[in-house]
Amino acid sequence: MTKRAVLALADGTTFEGRAFGASGETVGEVVFNTSMYGYQEILTDPSYVGQIVTMAYPEMGNIGANAADEEAGLPHAVGMVVRSLTKTPSNWRSQETLDAYLARHGRVGIEGVDTRRLVRHLRTHGAQTGIISTENVSPGALSERARAAAGMEGMDLATGVSCKEPYVFTTPSPDVFLAPGDKRPEPELKYDVIAYDYGLKRSMLQYLVDVGCRVTVVPSHFTAEQVLAKKPHGVFLANGPGDPAAVKGADRTVAALLGKVPVFGICLGHQIMALALGGRTYKMKFGHRGGNQPVKDLTTGKVEITAQNHGFAVDDASLKGKAVVTHINLNDGTVEGLAVPDARAFSVQYHPEASPGPHDARYLFSRFATLMAGS
Repeated sequence: MTKRAVLALADGTTFEGRAFGASGETVGEVVFNTSMYGYQEILTDPSYVGQIVTMAYPEMGNIGANAADEEAGLPHAVGMVVRSLTKTPSNWRSQETLDAYLARHGRVGIEGVDTRRLVRHLRTHGAQTGIISTENVSPGALSERARAAAGMEGMDLATGVSCKEPYVFTTPSPDVFLAPGDKRPEPELKYDVIAYDYGLKRSMLQYLVDVGCRVTVVPSHFTAEQVLAKKPHGVFLANGPGDPAAVKGADRTVAALLGKVPVFGICLGHQIMALALGGRTYKMKFGHRGGNQPVKDLTTGKVEITAQNHGFAVDDASLKGKAVVTHINLNDGTVEGLAVPDARAFSVQYHPEASPGPHDARYLFSRFATLMAGS
C-alpha cells in the first residue's frame, strides 16, 4: 500500500507525494541537483550531510543501486525528493532497488512531487530548511518546525563526518568494463600524499592513486606539525559539508602548510585554502549542484563542463594580491579556481573526479602529480 508523504519548507510552501525508502521524518536543507544520472554517488557524497536532495531530472531509480557506485559506506543525504521513482530497475550492475537501498539505510524519500515547481521555487527563494514526513502531521506544523531548525551557516559538519584515525589508501579507480579476469597495470606509487578528510569522496582517493599517490587520509583536526613530520610530497584538501569558515582550525592548519609542501584543494578544500590565504567565503542563494556547470580556465581560455556540489563560494575581492583567480563560473561569474604559484598551491571549486559527471577536468590530478615531481 502506497503511503502519503509531505515535504514542508520553512517558508510555508508544501508538496504532497508518496513515501519511499524509510518511514518517519527527516529535516535538512532542501537543495536541488540537475544531474540526469548518478543518484547513488550523489546520495553517498558526504558533502550532502544535513541536506535533502531534490533531483531535477524526473526519472530516478532506473538503474537500481550497487555497492561499487558508493562514494562512502552509506547515504549522507538525509532525504531524497523525486518526480518519478522506477520500481523495477533495468541495469546489469543493479543489486537492489533505490527504494530498498534507502529503506535499508533509514533514509526517507518522497516521490510524485512536482520537482520542476520545487526547483523553480528554490531558485527564486533560495535553498531552505524543510521536512519530509510520512507521519500524520499537518503541513503547517511541519513548516513551523522547519523554521525552528538550524541552517547551514556557522555549521561545522566536516569535523563530524571526518575519519577518526589516519589510514592508508592505495586502491586505483575501478574499470567496470574490463572483461572478467582482465586487470589494468597497477600504478607505480611514487608520491606520499596526506589527504585531509573533511568529508571526502572515495573516487578522489582512487584518482590520486591512479596518478601515482600513496594516500594517507587524516582527520580534519590533524595538525600541520603532524603532517610535516611525515615528510609528504604533497597535501590534498578534500571536499566536505557545511560552512567552510566553521571548520575548527582548518584555515590556520592550511596556512601553516602553504609554501612548505605542494597543496591541491577541491570544493570545501578550495574554500579552506582561500580562508587560509586571508580570504572570505559566503553562503550562496541556492548553490551549484549538478554535472553541467560551465567553467572557464582564465589561463588558457578553454571552457570545461564540470560536476559541482556546493552552497558556499569564495569572495574574489577578498583575495586580491593574495592569490590568482584561475577559473570562473560562466553562469554567475563566481570563483571556481585559485592558484598561489610561489606556494606551489592550487584549488578548484568544482569536482574534477566528477562521480557523477563529465571527465573534462580529471587532468588536474596529473597536474598535482607534476607539481610534486618538481618539488
